[in-house]
Amino acid sequence: MGKIVLMQGNEACVEGAIAAGMRLYAGYPITPSTEIAELSSIRLPQVGGKFIQMEDEIASIACCIGGSVAGVKSMTATSGPGFSLKQENLGYACLAEIPLVLVDVQRTGPSTGMPTSPSQGDVMMTRWGTHGDHPMIVLSPSSVRETYDLAIRAFNLSEKYRTPVILLMDEIIGHLREGVELPDPEDIEIVNRPTVEFPEVKRKPYHMKKGQMVPAMAPFGKGQRYNITGLIHDESGFPTNSNEEAEKLIWRLMHKISDNYEKIVRVERVGMEDAEVVIFCYGGTMRAAITAMQEARAKGIRCGIFRPITIWPFAEKELAEAVKGKKKIVVAEHNYGQLLYEVERIVRGECPVSFVGKYNGTVITPAEILAKVEEEL
Repeated sequence: MGKIVLMQGNEACVEGAIAAGMRLYAGYPITPSTEIAELSSIRLPQVGGKFIQMEDEIASIACCIGGSVAGVKSMTATSGPGFSLKQENLGYACLAEIPLVLVDVQRTGPSTGMPTSPSQGDVMMTRWGTHGDHPMIVLSPSSVRETYDLAIRAFNLSEKYRTPVILLMDEIIGHLREGVELPDPEDIEIVNRPTVEFPEVKRKPYHMKKGQMVPAMAPFGKGQRYNITGLIHDESGFPTNSNEEAEKLIWRLMHKISDNYEKIVRVERVGMEDAEVVIFCYGGTMRAAITAMQEARAKGIRCGIFRPITIWPFAEKELAEAVKGKKKIVVAEHNYGQLLYEVERIVRGECPVSFVGKYNGTVITPAEILAKVEEEL
């Protein structure tokens, strides 16, 4: 049994990251993620890590890229405006296959918007914010304990697949305080990247054996020097204009994630065994959805909840199965409608889709979700 503590969501993010092995945090203060930077500045020196406040958001993720290349598990955190600035280097990390964790604690936008208000308006930007074809893994917690767990999982997935992973929080969870039971450190599964130290004979840094999808990574400063670039590259790590190499590289980047869909995608189902109406929600919106579901069942409405924990890749298979034979699905999210369109794409006429959204800086209430559940039943 682990210890029981009163903890804030942003604090749980830091503690989970440290438990996963994070030893470098580079960031720039921005509401509502600032507590992540503040606590990292205190905690990392205590465990032999480094905290660096960079001059801006662009430099922050660049520093994390450098730290990760040197073999150090690295994390940065921000909110919407800073997340926009990180996009170019996020794409660099995707193509160069540099593991790191990027935390986005969402706030109301666009632009600087309402810095202390809840939102889930960055969902599509996490998937499509950086240009070009690239995979993305995005996780979204709905509680303080889950924030701790998903911070660990974000590092594990990043290390395993050599890719950036986004921990997509929202202001509701980031600033929520609740009692949590932390796991015993001995019970935590930690994944480290596949590594190799170059032998005397030079080795191509992106070389893989037949059937492999993720190349082993040699930390800079150990053994042979090698090249990393944001350009399309071959096994040597140097740029190439070969159309064949370009297709091979992008195909592998996409398939190292899509081929492992079952290992990556996780969802939560609550009351779905007999549900006729389904509430689809994620992140902090789950808090209101639980109460709405309970109130609906008290009125005799068989209601359940389907929550994607992994936002991207989208849980297409699980959602398609969940809505079979249902009377309605209600999508609740703190935006004007983003995953709503993914739900509509997957449901494809299986059942009607209703939407309740908020984008004015206030939270969706259980009563608002319940009203949509009851509508036209």
